[in-house]
Amino acid sequence: MSEVRSKAGLAKNVTSILNKLNTTQKNEALLAMADALVHRSADIIEANAEDLKRGKELGTSPSLLDRLALNESRIEAIAEGLRQIVQLPDPVGDTLEVIERPNGLHIRKTRVPLGVIGIIYEARPNVTVDAAGLCLKTGNAVVLRGGSSALSSNKKIVEVLHEAMAQSAMPKDALQLIEDPNRSSVDEMLKLNGLLDVIIPRGGSSLIQNVVMNATVPVIETGAGICHTFIDASAIPDMAEAISLNAKVQRPSVCNSMETLLVHQNFAEAHLSAIAQKFRDSNVELRGCVETLRLVPWATQSSSTDYATEYNDYVLNIKVVNSLEDAMDHIASYGTKHSECIVTESQDNAERFLQEVDAAAVYHNASTRFTDGFEFGFGAEIGISTQKLHARGPMGLPSLTSTKYVIHGNGQIRQ
Repeated sequence: MSEVRSKAGLAKNVTSILNKLNTTQKNEALLAMADALVHRSADIIEANAEDLKRGKELGTSPSLLDRLALNESRIEAIAEGLRQIVQLPDPVGDTLEVIERPNGLHIRKTRVPLGVIGIIYEARPNVTVDAAGLCLKTGNAVVLRGGSSALSSNKKIVEVLHEAMAQSAMPKDALQLIEDPNRSSVDEMLKLNGLLDVIIPRGGSSLIQNVVMNATVPVIETGAGICHTFIDASAIPDMAEAISLNAKVQRPSVCNSMETLLVHQNFAEAHLSAIAQKFRDSNVELRGCVETLRLVPWATQSSSTDYATEYNDYVLNIKVVNSLEDAMDHIASYGTKHSECIVTESQDNAERFLQEVDAAAVYHNASTRFTDGFEFGFGAEIGISTQKLHARGPMGLPSLTSTKYVIHGNGQIRQ
């Protein structure tokens, strides 16, 4: 039996045990896992050094190496993330709805775990802990398949977490790591119907699309973010500048950062050059349409390929549009249904944008960088869902549950 099928089977076998754990037992396990990470930080850093060495030899970019790197402070932050999950309400068992039927049936809709969640992700080893914590808190077993670039780190982290789980009521088989670095292990996970209840991909668009297009297991699509900010004609210049700069520059490597700035022609004539200079001062490469190049001569010509690219870097497209309709048409053509923003003082335009733009999060006069579980008050997230079934937007603990109807009767039969 393959590693993938064997470990998924182990995870499936302990779901009945997970269903019996109460909130206190789950929290005690998470706290023990947090303490173990800090106590074993030297061992984790040593394993991480192997990944960094291998990454440098393979020519991995400095930005990706930074995302991969672990040190004592980063491990402490990861452990603190587990402690924060402990503080969050446990959604399992919550009553969502009560129905009293005329025939005397008492129907209660409750939250239950999804079951076994498969998570396929790239580079960052902190995802290993975040995903484990969120899944286990909600009574789900989890099968993790991280990127090969972080394999040594992930193996050591899971080893440490298993040791902590063994001292708690949480069965250690509820957390599995696929160690096979070959693409075939991902392909096998996508077909594990009956063992995995859902797969959540986290990473770049190529990873996500591979999972979405090839999985027979249900998928919650996350992550890819070609996000736009539209500066309308009535926008306040200082506000428009601050929001657009924040959306691109504050942290360009994440999925809620802006990739294309759409600017109304009237606003562009008066203010685009000054805003473009602010981006230039922040070392952002600008690519623009013909009208943009007229107003910002140091920009380079943009293309349809650029508009369809999630840069996750200091690169920005700028397009001048003639109307709100033009802006929304562009978003409909190139957006990934993640996060979209309008900066305007027109309430009518704002309402049209918020209602008609199809995205998980739509903003009026605020940066797209707020699409985040912590910023939304969820405390933590498993990812940003860009689909419409089951969950959409930042996925906190409730999004990792399904529902069950519990019906009480006193002898009713259907006529």
